[in-house]
This record gives sequence, C-alpha cells and structure tokens, in this order.
Amino acid sequence: MAVSIQRPRFHSLLMAQCAAVGLMASLGAWYGGLPAAGSALLGGMVAIAPNTYFAWQMFRYQGARYTKQIVNSFYKAEAGKFGLTVALFTLVFVAVPPSNPAFFFGAYVVALFAHWLGPWLVRQPSHT
Repeated sequence: MAVSIQRPRFHSLLMAQCAAVGLMASLGAWYGGLPAAGSALLGGMVAIAPNTYFAWQMFRYQGARYTKQIVNSFYKAEAGKFGLTVALFTLVFVAVPPSNPAFFFGAYVVALFAHWLGPWLVRQPSHT
C-alpha cells in the first residue's frame, strides 16, 4: 500500500506575501500617489517571483527514496532563486527605475519578512 505524501501548501504563504505587497502599495498610493504605489508593486514582484520559482522547484520530489533528488532540487531551486533575484533587480533598475526607492525596498523587505509566517501558514493538517 503506497502512502500518499501531500505537498506543503505554500500557496498560502505566497498569498500572504501578495497581501503584504498590496498593503504596501495601498500605503504608497495614499502617501506618495501612483508612482510610489508602482514602486511598491515592483519591489513586491522582485521578491515574490523568485520565491514562487523556488517553491515550484523545491517540492518536486518527496519521500525517503528520493533524498538525493530532493537535495539536488533544493540547490537548483536556491541557485535559480538567487539568479532570478539578481536578474529582476537589474531589469528593474535599468528598464524601469523606481520613482520612490523607499517604497520599492520597503515592499521587497515586507514580502521577504512574510516568510516569518511560514510555519503558521504552511503547516500540515493532522491525520490523527
């Protein structure tokens, strides 16, 4: 009898990051207008896109017999996340420089800090 292992529900963590970025964008719109809100959205996209890629790559394998593949996918996912982050920062600052760097970096940091909610948001349901 095969045991079905459920993948972690990381979409709730990504949605928490999107909510944090939305809060920063609305704060930017209230405080600095549309340019500040756009900067906050850009900062949030630079944080969320690599995290989404990491989660998609990381949870491809599960189970004890796939230990080597799990470790390899972790390293590939982390390298891809780092490369994507560098590429997105470069793209944003070359193609569309943020008009309000405070809201850009603020939304980036707030989206990254949403990982502190990870153990609470990604917990597995109890089967007992």
